[in-house]
Amino acid sequence: MSIFEITMLICFGASWPLAIYKTVKAKNPVGKSVPFLYLVLIGYFAGCMHKVYYNFDKVFWLYTLNAVMVLLDLILTHYYIRRNRRFNL
Repeated sequence: MSIFEITMLICFGASWPLAIYKTVKAKNPVGKSVPFLYLVLIGYFAGCMHKVYYNFDKVFWLYTLNAVMVLLDLILTHYYIRRNRRFNL
């Protein structure tokens, strides 16, 4: 378990609740990069897989938590994009 890896995941993870809040509050994800969110999600998934196959420790749960937050932001983004298209907002 690396203190640097933990610090990185906590710092990155601290930004996702704010991103989710802004998506819900604005209800308009214009300017949000969907490909970027997918890349970040793939990165967190790769981190989880590394922990499962090579070095399982408690840091796995930080990767999982961050991945869940990114996935939630991605779901909300897709939801609001479709909603706004449907109602021409």
